[in-house]
Amino acid sequence: MADTDTNMPAPADEPRVEPPKRSAVGIPGVAQSVRYAYEEMGPVRGLRALSRLNQADGFDCPSCAWPDPAPGDRKTAEFCENGAKAVSWEATRKRVDAEFFAEHSIEQLRAMDDHQLEWHGRLSAPMYLAPDATHYAPIDWDDALRLLADRLTALPDPNRALFYTSGRASNEAAFVYQLLARRLGTNNMPDCSNMCHESSGAALSQTIGIGKGTVTLEDIEHSAELILIAGQNPGTNHPRMLTALERAKRRGARIIAINPLPEAGFTRFHNPQTPRGLLAGTQIADRLLPIRLNGDLALFSGINKVLLEHEETLPGSVFDHEFLERYCDGLDAAKAHWESLGWPRIEELSGLTREQIERTADDVISARSVIVCWAMGLTQHPNSVPTIREIVNFLLLRGNIGRPGAGPAPIRGHSNVQGDRTMGIWEKMPDTFLDALRDEFGFEPPREHGTDTVDSIRAMRDGKVDVFVALGGNFAVATPDTAVTEAAMRNCALTAHIATKLNRSHLQHGREALLLPCLGRSERDVQASGEQLVSVEDSMSMVHASRGRLLPPAPTVRSEVAIVTGLAEAMFGDELGWRAMRDDYSVIRGHIERVVPGFHAYDDRVRQPGGFLLPRPPHDSREFPTATGKARLTVNEMTATDVPDGCLLMQSLRSHDQFNTTVYGYDDRYRGIHGGRRVVFVNPADLESRGMRDGDKVDLVSVWKDGERRASGFRAVAYPTAKGCVATYFPEANVLVPLDFVAETSNTPASKSVPVRLEKS
Repeated sequence: MADTDTNMPAPADEPRVEPPKRSAVGIPGVAQSVRYAYEEMGPVRGLRALSRLNQADGFDCPSCAWPDPAPGDRKTAEFCENGAKAVSWEATRKRVDAEFFAEHSIEQLRAMDDHQLEWHGRLSAPMYLAPDATHYAPIDWDDALRLLADRLTALPDPNRALFYTSGRASNEAAFVYQLLARRLGTNNMPDCSNMCHESSGAALSQTIGIGKGTVTLEDIEHSAELILIAGQNPGTNHPRMLTALERAKRRGARIIAINPLPEAGFTRFHNPQTPRGLLAGTQIADRLLPIRLNGDLALFSGINKVLLEHEETLPGSVFDHEFLERYCDGLDAAKAHWESLGWPRIEELSGLTREQIERTADDVISARSVIVCWAMGLTQHPNSVPTIREIVNFLLLRGNIGRPGAGPAPIRGHSNVQGDRTMGIWEKMPDTFLDALRDEFGFEPPREHGTDTVDSIRAMRDGKVDVFVALGGNFAVATPDTAVTEAAMRNCALTAHIATKLNRSHLQHGREALLLPCLGRSERDVQASGEQLVSVEDSMSMVHASRGRLLPPAPTVRSEVAIVTGLAEAMFGDELGWRAMRDDYSVIRGHIERVVPGFHAYDDRVRQPGGFLLPRPPHDSREFPTATGKARLTVNEMTATDVPDGCLLMQSLRSHDQFNTTVYGYDDRYRGIHGGRRVVFVNPADLESRGMRDGDKVDLVSVWKDGERRASGFRAVAYPTAKGCVATYFPEANVLVPLDFVAETSNTPASKSVPVRLEKS
C-alpha cells in the first residue's frame, strides 16, 4: 500500500444497523455539514466556499438542481447537507498527481471501492495510459489534445465516436461540446438524462408539447393547495426542497407522499435556519401511500376513475370542462378506458386499497390547485412513460396546468442536466435547432439521430465505437449491467475523460486512455479576457450565473470550456471562432442566444441577480405545442412489472451519504445504516416467508429472459418497505439490471423494477 493510502477509509466488516430515523436534518445535519467542510477544505477555505454557495454573486451547487429562492429571500447558509458535502468533496485540499499514479497501478486502483477512489482528491495534471501500460503517466496539454484530436479526425466514420455528458457541465461547456461533436459529424451524444428523466421528457412532450415541468418554486411555496410527491425522497436527494414544503405546509397546503419506503424527510423536518424549525420541526406529509413498486400507473388510473365517477354523479362538480373543451383533446377515449378498469386489478397492481385511493381523490377534489412532483422512482420502470402520461391526464382533468400553484414538476437530480439538454446535448435534437446551428456557424450538422446511453453501450459492446469522450460523470458506474458496460468500454481504442476526480470509469479504459483535469464549479475561471462566469438551468427553468470563488487545485487544471475549445481548435483550426469562445464566454452566450429560443439578450439577463425564467408555453399562456395544438389526454393500459414466483421486486436507491455515483461515506443515517453499503431492505414478512431473518447474509439474483445476474454478500435488513418489494443501493445493484431491460419509448434503464430472488450466502 502506498503512503497516500494509510488513512484511506474502508467499510466495516459488518454494517451496524439501528432503527430508521423519524425526522430529517436538525442538529445532526448541521454537524455533518461542518465536519465534511472542515475535513476536506479546512476552516478558512470551507467558510469561503460555503458562504458563496447558491448566492446570487457566488456559485451554483454542483449537486442537485433544486431552484434557488429570489436573491432577497436567500439565507446566509443557502445550502443543505448534501450541498455542503458536494462542495467539500470537490474543493478538497487532497490531490491526485503524477506521483500518485506512479505509485498505483490500474489493478491496484480497481481494488478500491468508489468512495476510496474519489477520497484521494482532485486530479491535478493531464495523464495518459499507453497501450498495454499498467500505470497512467504524465502528458502535457498540447500533446494530450493533439492525440485526442488525431484519433477523432482519423475515424473512418464520425459515428464511431461517442460524446457523453454529465449534468454537471455548464450551459457554455455543453454548447461548445455539442458544437464540436456535430462539427465532427455525429449526433452520438448520450447523457445522464437518458438514465433519469428521459421518461419525463418523452411523456410531457407527447402530452403538453414540452419536455420540462411547468411549475416554479413560487407555485410550491405560495399557491399550491395540494402537493403529491411520488417516487422521490427529498430528505436525501433534494434536501432544500423540505424548506419549500415547510413553507407550503405553514400556509395550509396538504402534502401526500407516495413511496414504497417511509422516509425521514416526510415524517418531520427540523429546519436548522430557524429556532422554531430546529426545536419543534414540521410534519411534512399529511399521509403516506405505501405503494407497491411500479404501482403508480395503477394509482393514478384509479384516482382518475374515482374523479370520473364523482363527475358523472354530479356533473360539473369535478372536471374543469371549460379548460378541457378549449385546450385538450382525447377525453372521450380516456373516459371509456377508466370506466373499463376493475378495482381488484387496481388494488393488486398499486398495493393500495380502494379506500386509500378514494381518500386521495377526495383531497384532490377539495384542492383548487394541485402539483405533482416526481423523480426517478417514477422514471425507471418499463411503463414509466405511460405512468407520467397518466399523471398528466390527472392534472388536465381539473385544469391543473397553466395556473398558479398547479402543474407537473419532474425534479431533476443533477445541477444542470436540464440545461445541457436545452443547449443541444441530445442524440435527436429537432431540425429547428440544427437549422439554427447551421445558420449561425455555416456548416451542415448531421441529421441522422445518434445513440443514447443504452444504445451507446450496445455499440461499444459490438465493436462499433473507437473513441469514447466523457465531459464529466462516471459512465461505467452510472449505467446498468455493470459487467457488460465495463467490457464495452474496454472494447474502445481510446477513452478520454474530462473530470475533477478519479473514478471507476477511468479504470475501465480503452487500449489508450486520457484523463483531462478540469475546474470545479467552486473555482475561479480566468481566461484571456479576464474572470469568467458560467450559467446553469435548474429544475424549474430558471437560468442563472455561477461564479467560482476558490483558487484552482493546480495551474495545470483547465476549465471545461477551455478543454473542449482547445480540442476543437486542434481538430478543425479556428474556423468557427473556438479561440474567441475560449477567451471570453460571453461570445458563447452570443451564439446561444441566436440558436436557442428564449435566450435573447442572454449575456445581459444572466448577469442580473437571480437570472431569468425560460418560456414554458403551457404555464405562461396555456399554449400546448403538440401536433394538434392541444394538450393530449391519453389511454394508458394499466400494467406493472411481472414478478416470477418466489421473486421480489427490487429498486435501487441512494444512501444519505451519496450523490448520484459520488459516495461520500458508508453511512445512511436516516435509514439507520452505519459503516457499510451492501445491505438490502426487505419487508419482515418477506424475510419470514423465505426462512430468513434480519442480519442474514444473502445474495441477490436478478431474473430476466436472458438469464440470471448475481450480487453477493448483502446483509438483510428488516424494514417497513411495501410487501413484495426490496431496496438496495445504487451503484452496487447495477450489476443486476439487464442492459436491455428498459422503459418503453425513453429507453431508460428500468432500475426500479428488477425481479430478484434472495438466496442465503
